[in-house]
Amino acid sequence: MRIASVNAWGGALCDELVTWLPSSRADIVCLQEVTRTPGLAGWTRFDDGERALPQRADLLDDVRVALPRHQSFFVTSDSGPVYDDKGDRHRQDFGLATLVGQHLPVCGVDSTFVHGQFADHDEWTIADRPRIALAVRTVDRVAGKSVWVVQMHGLRDPLGKGDTPARRRQAERLAELVRRVRGPRDLVVVCGDFNLLPDSETFGVLAELGLTDLVGTADTRSSQYLKPVRHASYLLVSDVAAVKRFEIVARPEVSDHRALVLDI
Repeated sequence: MRIASVNAWGGALCDELVTWLPSSRADIVCLQEVTRTPGLAGWTRFDDGERALPQRADLLDDVRVALPRHQSFFVTSDSGPVYDDKGDRHRQDFGLATLVGQHLPVCGVDSTFVHGQFADHDEWTIADRPRIALAVRTVDRVAGKSVWVVQMHGLRDPLGKGDTPARRRQAERLAELVRRVRGPRDLVVVCGDFNLLPDSETFGVLAELGLTDLVGTADTRSSQYLKPVRHASYLLVSDVAAVKRFEIVARPEVSDHRALVLDI
């Protein structure tokens, strides 16, 4: 079974992303920063007072078209305004998507807010936006093993990626989700853009659940990202012996993050 995770950057490199996804041959795809604008396609502009970024109006639909034989699960952390090429204002949902190949049975789905609760913004805020985690359970028929794949997009803080009380609570809520869903024989994979440094106390909280990080201090940013701190995305497993291969994909570039690809 192959699992891929990447922060999709709102689809800023949509052509590259939707070309790479089928070629990755991932059975399960975990995407952060996924957009959905009901009734609108094409490009929009996102502004939060600090940044102005191009975003796909409906990246969820773009990805569904690229992966027509995957089942899709989308959860919204928050919603807010975006603008089309005519300057018209639309409401856009922002969140996580997990896509599971149709050859795999989906036998469990759960989610929880790891920071805050759903917010419908009049204007996007720079900091303290809600964050959500999504868990999907399937069965590896070859190995005969149940697998939970849990993804999270971690809290963004303009002051940096260091530990804060809010990030400690985020880690504890993520751990609570894992405890709630996992069975005694389940393999658990936890992945996503955590927005943390490699020495974060979050990894100690997750280690208490038997989860081991495979990324460490490796660079998980593409050349699209110009800031000096190159740590953001992580992937953890509950059984290192189950790992056949793990790769941090430098090429092609599909986002300002590098994709993480795990074979188990």
